[in-house]
Amino acid sequence: MPPVLPPTYDRVGRHGASPDVSHDETARFNFLTNLNVFLGQRVFPGTKLAYEKRVRPKQIQDRQCEFASQREIRQAMRAEPIYQSWAALRRTTMEMRQQAGRHIVLRQLDRLNARVQQHNAGKNTLQLDANVKIPHYISQVDNHWMPGSYYTEVTPGDAGAGASYDAGVFVTTAGSMSAYGDGGGRSIVNFVKERFPTFQPKRILDLGAGIGVNTLPIAAAFPDAEIIAVDVAAPVLRYGHARAQSMGYTNIQFVQADADDLKFAPGSFDWVQTTMVLHETCEQTVRTIFRRAHDLLTPGGLMLHVEQPNFAPDTPLWDRFTRDWDSWYNNEPFWAKFHTMDVFELMTTAGFSRDAQFEARSEADIEPGRYQPWASTLSRHKPELNKAGAANDGARKGEHWYLFGATKSNVP
Repeated sequence: MPPVLPPTYDRVGRHGASPDVSHDETARFNFLTNLNVFLGQRVFPGTKLAYEKRVRPKQIQDRQCEFASQREIRQAMRAEPIYQSWAALRRTTMEMRQQAGRHIVLRQLDRLNARVQQHNAGKNTLQLDANVKIPHYISQVDNHWMPGSYYTEVTPGDAGAGASYDAGVFVTTAGSMSAYGDGGGRSIVNFVKERFPTFQPKRILDLGAGIGVNTLPIAAAFPDAEIIAVDVAAPVLRYGHARAQSMGYTNIQFVQADADDLKFAPGSFDWVQTTMVLHETCEQTVRTIFRRAHDLLTPGGLMLHVEQPNFAPDTPLWDRFTRDWDSWYNNEPFWAKFHTMDVFELMTTAGFSRDAQFEARSEADIEPGRYQPWASTLSRHKPELNKAGAANDGARKGEHWYLFGATKSNVP
């Protein structure tokens, strides 16, 4: 069966804050995207074969026992050439994606910042605070190998980090998130409208919103609601605000704040949410977000998170090993720890009753004829898709996002 090819980079959605991308830069992104898919579809399955045919039998023969942990598997697999090749290339595609996006942005940074400022000037919907301290879980690491992470500014009024993320996320997701990269946000909307059909939130808090990719579909679905998009990084907020303004969104405030130190009044939101943010933080911050969400919600309000599913007691060691890869090789140090946390116990501790908690799946909202669901082609993510209820048939239909959350009791 020939490999199914991802969409080409010329199909990404453009907006008023988009950086200009040349022919050669487009070709570079297309190459990296297809290499990413090739590694997932063609190379990664060989690592499982090496494990089953050589590594596990050798463990049993030499030590007379099975592997006891994913750490033991990782130590043994690091000596396997096929795993060395896959892991090195997988990491290299991320580094190359970051450098490609950075090159695009830096060569036009002054012009790009001026364009962003045109959309932001005089707007009270962008609220930056120079006194906000960057949390240690961001300041101590270049997340996803992004030089300077999301908060570093190289010039006053810098929006480069946001533009670099917007330009390059296509490569990492292999075009799976739709033209504007908002597949997650659109799936969230579909879930909420189906699960809570009478829910009409007046005020929504989106924590770790970044450039607002997944915030915009929520704002579009609830145009009468006030949306507060919070992040600690000024460059992504500048860019995200300009991006939203250029696309006609006026009901979103982009606010610089730390999730550990939110200043909003108790009971002031109907919906608090994150999208693939919790695994980028740390254990204490996850606990804080759950506790503050409970405080900030109105009675009957919704806390919702799209995330990595936690490990279940019966999660195979091989799946644990592959799912933890990003913690060791993709500069996401909390990724592995988050897999082991009992989020339902944490929600209970934060004040949400157990019978008000839920976990669910939301079918990926894919644009027919333009973008296909690609997460399952990046094979190491299949356990997450299985947990979310995704189909594994040859047509790759029925991909899903994993969600969990809770509603706040109506009883004080």
